[in-house]
Amino acid sequence: MIDAHERLDFRIQQWIFKQGWDRLREIQCLAIDPILSGKTDVLISASTAAGKTEAFFLPAISSIADQVSGVGILYISPLKALINDQDRRLESLSDLLDIQVTPWHGDSPQGRKNKLKRNPSGIILITPESLESLLIRDSGWVKSAFQNLKHIVIDEFHAFIGTERGHHLLSLLHRLEHLLGRVNAPIPRTALSATLGDLESVPASLRPNKSLSCKIIKQTQSSSTLKMQVKGYIESAVVIDEAVTAEQSVCNDLYGLCRGGNHLVFANSRSRTESIATTLAEMCESNTVPNEFFPHHGSLAKEMRETLEARLQQDQMPTTAVCTMTLELGIDIGKVNSVVQVTAPHSIASLRQRMGRSGRRGGASILRMLITEADLTEKSSIVDKLRLELVQSLAMIRLLVASKWYEPADTSLYHFSTLLHQVLALIAQWGGIRADQIYVLLCKDGPFQQVTVTHFKDLLSHMGKVDLITQLGSGELVLGFMGEKITNHYTFYAVFKTPEEFRIVTGSKTLGTLPVDSLILEGQHIVFAGKRWVVELVDTDKKVISVQHAKGGKPPKFGGSGMAVHDVVRQEMLKILKEGDYRVQVGEQRIEFGDAVAQALFKEGADFFKTAKLESTHFLQYGNTAVVLPWAGDKVVNTLVAVLIHKGFGAGAFAGIIEVENTLIDDVIGALKSFRDDQTISAIDLADAIAEKAIDKFDEYLPQEILVKGYAARAFDVEKARALVKELLMARFKQAKEVKL
Repeated sequence: MIDAHERLDFRIQQWIFKQGWDRLREIQCLAIDPILSGKTDVLISASTAAGKTEAFFLPAISSIADQVSGVGILYISPLKALINDQDRRLESLSDLLDIQVTPWHGDSPQGRKNKLKRNPSGIILITPESLESLLIRDSGWVKSAFQNLKHIVIDEFHAFIGTERGHHLLSLLHRLEHLLGRVNAPIPRTALSATLGDLESVPASLRPNKSLSCKIIKQTQSSSTLKMQVKGYIESAVVIDEAVTAEQSVCNDLYGLCRGGNHLVFANSRSRTESIATTLAEMCESNTVPNEFFPHHGSLAKEMRETLEARLQQDQMPTTAVCTMTLELGIDIGKVNSVVQVTAPHSIASLRQRMGRSGRRGGASILRMLITEADLTEKSSIVDKLRLELVQSLAMIRLLVASKWYEPADTSLYHFSTLLHQVLALIAQWGGIRADQIYVLLCKDGPFQQVTVTHFKDLLSHMGKVDLITQLGSGELVLGFMGEKITNHYTFYAVFKTPEEFRIVTGSKTLGTLPVDSLILEGQHIVFAGKRWVVELVDTDKKVISVQHAKGGKPPKFGGSGMAVHDVVRQEMLKILKEGDYRVQVGEQRIEFGDAVAQALFKEGADFFKTAKLESTHFLQYGNTAVVLPWAGDKVVNTLVAVLIHKGFGAGAFAGIIEVENTLIDDVIGALKSFRDDQTISAIDLADAIAEKAIDKFDEYLPQEILVKGYAARAFDVEKARALVKELLMARFKQAKEVKL
């Protein structure tokens, strides 16, 4: 493996020497043979900054070094900014070999695009949306320019896998192979990622029809180290006079920790991002020092985001970006001193991506979590008494560090919205095409393999009814009036959209807005603006959710992250509460990473867990509230909440804990027994009751039956929920029997 570089083109060997590298890294050596062979797909999984990009490009460029004409490498990225970074990073290598590199997206220089149009060669860096545009508008040029294509590489593959955009990408790649006549001689695909769960299952998501084998290359040696700390804060129920609030304490600490260096502070929500950035900027002003703190999120103007990214990258002035997920992926902003998380992360994969952004000059990655819990009173909720925001954060760190586990993608979904988009795209590309050809290309051999012939026929029939498509006498499908209108608009090329914001209204008063991309049921209990509410009506036309103040205990401070938390995370939360210990085992030692406040908060949660005997029961009467503690992921929890609402209860879930107001626990147990025994209740039944099911971009054009089926697969897992209920009731029965004896 030491001499692996000798198999590369001699000019690339020269380039490696000029970088001052004494040797290639492990994954870079391992990737050379499979990529040079051109006979296999390759999956490269390694930590951030481990050299994944070079692991692909060094052998791939070697293989096209003497290719005279035609694009040789197609690089696909989820972000325009990442494409611009790769363009800069490839400059010295491409100059040395005289290889043309062309970034191709909406903001790319037109002159470079025109040059590629006239003389197709080298490497093209592109987003899926721009590739879709090329296939529809200029498929003839694509067929000619890509005829000698040798490699396709997908960067940040975890950002695609299991999503609508990921299915769009897989469909594009299959359509490209079909256009080039390469279905039986597939173009090798390489996927790069730092955070892929269940690696052995990923090749099926890289090439669903399995027409090419896949070589998995993963990092086995890592010299990187991690320094981490969880700091706890207590938000007082009553702010007296000029007492410092927990949020002010968080900002004071951020100011002290971050000023003078480069840092990323992840706040998850846009409102919290703006609030923290504003407070920190005001602190700079009041201390008469230059501002170093700036917000970064998707709603900001592109110029503001790019100015901040450039400031971080240039590393000439201390800069802290207070951001959402926008700086999570591998945009080249240089290495920052530390990463700070001010809320519980929504996934371990996300946490790992964020953590990987820190570690200057080969030093340790530094991760801090600043977690605020509510001051406890007699009326506090179980969520707050268990300190679940803190516990979720601790559990995720343990899984990340000790188990090196990441959430696997959900590959059970249908992606009907994207299928409809691809039907329109194929027809727009070819002008006219038969239904059976579309089915074979997209479903039988393509990525939509969950879709049956019946589903497909129903979809096409409905598309005809709403004038998206029409059938000629020859049998070919062509675009209808609405289909022409949609596909001719520049917004067509993307399959994703920002979730719709619904107004939350009580009486004539608007409380705020909520993105509806998760479960909202009439009769459901939610927490909004620090109060409990019951959903009375969901008006999908006016985009309004009408709520009424719900009687009940004090609402929990932490209702969850707003994104699906996995079963494994909730089970780890249960485990550390049972153990009364969250520390990470390293050799013979258990490493403490919580400060004194975090330790005290965790002890409160663990003590309540023990006192309430939650180790041995999953059902609890808490005043007038019946509480179910399933310790399961959100898909199962959502199913149980929907079942209880289906049976007439006013239920809600907060951080995975189900609360049913003004109800006896025995009544809830009776309803769950009925669900366990009633095999007729299905995910379709539960999805039927959801008022707003049009979540994805083209859902509004789907027939109702298919829309319901797609939503059911996305939101619920009835079989898993029924099995869990059976297990919980059996445990309760055994416990009751033992007590009786």
